[in-house]
Amino acid sequence: MGRVTVRRPIVKLSPSGRVRRPDALAAEEPLELRVGGKALAVTMRTPGHDVELAHGFLLTEGVIGDREDVATARYCDSVDDSGKNTYNVLDLALAPGVPEPDTGVERNFYTTSSCGVCGKAALDAVKLKTRFSPASDPLRVDPAVLSTLPDALREAQRVFESTGGLHAAGLFRADGTALVVREDVGRHNAVDKVMGWALLQGLVPLTGTVLLVSGRASFELVQKAAMAGVPMLAAVSAPSSLAVELAAESGMTLVGFLRGEQMNVYSGIERLADYPVSA
Repeated sequence: MGRVTVRRPIVKLSPSGRVRRPDALAAEEPLELRVGGKALAVTMRTPGHDVELAHGFLLTEGVIGDREDVATARYCDSVDDSGKNTYNVLDLALAPGVPEPDTGVERNFYTTSSCGVCGKAALDAVKLKTRFSPASDPLRVDPAVLSTLPDALREAQRVFESTGGLHAAGLFRADGTALVVREDVGRHNAVDKVMGWALLQGLVPLTGTVLLVSGRASFELVQKAAMAGVPMLAAVSAPSSLAVELAAESGMTLVGFLRGEQMNVYSGIERLADYPVSA
């Protein structure tokens, strides 16, 4: 199995001189996802929690909606020069009666660690319709609780502490209880790992939860949250205009620039306790 971190020799320059030493880097390796033996996508990811990643990817692409929709998941057909399995090809078999992914889900080439939609075969397939609309979710969160989540997320980022090179996504309950945190070089992969974990735990739709991401809130992350029925997405950085538009359209609360007690609420402020709809 590929390692989460890799050590490489570097030369560190500073006013006091130069020092040769090893440095820990976040591992990045390709993962080819197959469904029924047919290649579906290749994503650049941090190895680990690949089965969760695959389930989350299929969930947020609208292919599956329940853990029972996947019959098996197994590594296959990927060996290095010495004949050892690289664990970089994962094949999932769908359960009987579950339709195969249509061509709109297939990627032309691959998804990079920074973008998960740029390889879409059809632009019309980008905007997917969720079977778990968060619009009617009664979630209410105290802003004081919300303000504590970034620190909780950072404390759980074990690999980030050693490399500084990973994004994170965390799923929380309304009282601030952390359900799961996942890291990856790709922000969309980190979210897919969280969504896959939740699916395998039988928690989808994710009623009454908050998804927190360590970077910006892109259109794709809002879409992934909506596909799993997440009523609130918070980010420590900025959202894009299309992310705000989709969140409002989906009935999702979108919070950006969540830093300490300050935050910007772009949609769904009624879910923040003590803030009326007219605020």
